[in-house]
Amino acid sequence: MYEFGKFRFDPANHLLSSGGIPVALTPKVLEILYVLVQNGSQLTTKEDLMRRVWPNSCVEEANLTVNISTLRKILGETAEGRPYIETVPKKGYRFVARVVELPEQSLNEVPPATDSVQVTPRRRFGVGALGLFLLMPVAVVFLALHGHSVRMSQSGQPRSLAVLPFQNLRADMESEYLGFSLADAIITKLGYVSELTVRPSYAVQRYKTVTIDPRRVATDLNVDTLLMGTFLRDGDDLRITCQLMDARAENILWKGSFDLKYEKLLTVQDSVAARIIKGLELSLSPAETARLKEGGAVSPLAYEYFLRGIDLYSMNDFPMAIRMLEKSTQLAPDYALTWANLGKSYTANASFQFGGAEQYRKAQQSFERALALQSDQIDARIYMANMFTDTGRVEKAVPLLRQALATNPNRAEIHWELGYGYRFAGMLRESVLESEQARRLDPGVKLYSSTLNGYLYLGQYAVFLESLPKTNDIALIEFYRGFGEYYQGNRQEAATRFDHALELDPTLFQAQIGKALSLGIRGSPSEGLLMLRQVEAKITQREVGDPEAMYKIAQGYAVLGDPASALRVFKRSVESGFFPYPYLLTDPHLDSLRNEPEFGRLVEAARRRHEAFRVAFFAGSADRS
Repeated sequence: MYEFGKFRFDPANHLLSSGGIPVALTPKVLEILYVLVQNGSQLTTKEDLMRRVWPNSCVEEANLTVNISTLRKILGETAEGRPYIETVPKKGYRFVARVVELPEQSLNEVPPATDSVQVTPRRRFGVGALGLFLLMPVAVVFLALHGHSVRMSQSGQPRSLAVLPFQNLRADMESEYLGFSLADAIITKLGYVSELTVRPSYAVQRYKTVTIDPRRVATDLNVDTLLMGTFLRDGDDLRITCQLMDARAENILWKGSFDLKYEKLLTVQDSVAARIIKGLELSLSPAETARLKEGGAVSPLAYEYFLRGIDLYSMNDFPMAIRMLEKSTQLAPDYALTWANLGKSYTANASFQFGGAEQYRKAQQSFERALALQSDQIDARIYMANMFTDTGRVEKAVPLLRQALATNPNRAEIHWELGYGYRFAGMLRESVLESEQARRLDPGVKLYSSTLNGYLYLGQYAVFLESLPKTNDIALIEFYRGFGEYYQGNRQEAATRFDHALELDPTLFQAQIGKALSLGIRGSPSEGLLMLRQVEAKITQREVGDPEAMYKIAQGYAVLGDPASALRVFKRSVESGFFPYPYLLTDPHLDSLRNEPEFGRLVEAARRRHEAFRVAFFAGSADRS
């Protein structure tokens, strides 16, 4: 047991406390603190730290740098105003505070945590006095650097919950939309609770019309808790029944029913969310409590249009979803959540239905309206940030996401979108950290609709392939599996994967690009080039193209022998907002362009924007370490 400044440190119980209150530490940060405290004022070399903290691993010094920065942020300054950890340039680190080693009996004198909660004997979900606050590796690197706090359950991770679509007890297609949209409303409401990770709506929509096996669903979604429900509508009368289940123990934590008039439907999400919080014995911060009470007034008819729009969006009927949500905004123009979902629908329509620049413009206006009505509307921030990254404005995306992260640091989609944006800007290791954190919070986040490209751009091809889901029936995943094999030089395996991706979804841009590469592998480069020109023409039709997809077209042109087209598309990609400068320096697929003066100018433009981004969003991080 050690004491320094206002802290007590119990390595055996993995506990750092400040004034009796446990402090969140990742395992590696805790191990680094232990080494530094043991050495006291003596110099601890970087080599010694690396050897003791990562004894059987080959890791880069950057891992140590980031964890030291995290620890500095957590500890703050001594009473004399000095950082607890001093950097000895080119050598290592020194712990400057006086460390007192306490006798073993002092363990019993540590005051209990003041934020522990009362729990029933059935099961403890609150914060325990021992403070088992160990998060996942690199889980709070970004959070600690930016001052976000994370409150955990005793297991060391937030409770995980899936809210399944409610089952209609009557064969009534007119009311069928309520099943998914009610679940979505509850998911959205709980999105502000940091002690809980809630699976997003897209993850549960496949359970709309299937018989539920709770244990199987919990395994598939990797959650420990399920909310299941039914509804029965009879004219203006509505009966909703719910049960909250500990899926692994198959134990009912709470069940109840609500009888209400249809016009009171908006109250259901608040009531169910409150019961979930009580059933899981979660402790909320004052800010979280206040946010759960927010919502705004909305007429019953406007709310029905809103719910219908949510359900239509889940079925990929974006034009009709837009019509329903637009109608809702006309009837209730001050309901922020409708504007947020309207913006998301415009974005999807622009991206998937060739809506183009006009739809993106309407999306931005909708998001701005949502945030004007409710400045901390977390869904509007996430959706708007995704649109900004997709349309080459990642510098606008990152502040939105960091603000959203301050609201709920355990929201997996926020971390994923940050990882997505960082890779556009060439912050590749930061991209991997955020993406991996997202997958730790929710292993299924964007699992089949996006991939962890940061590893690919870092040249870690085997790790990238291992990160892909183990499936061969998703076109995007098959394309990227082929792309990873292509980078590794396994051309025949890559061609097989590319061909299969196109068979699975002939409309997918990436699958068409893969097929062009496959044609080149199989000795028909001219056919591959023709296919690339067709793909380029389709993206051009959209007015606002995906700059990352454009880059892949440039790669295809380069390897198939059309450098002029490759440079033209590469220029458009960089100017449209894809500027991962470190990747551009090493990508072997662009080697045929490196002697072209235009290529050098474009890479230099990417470097300038990459450096400006790094300074704007990561300034000083190196100096602090």
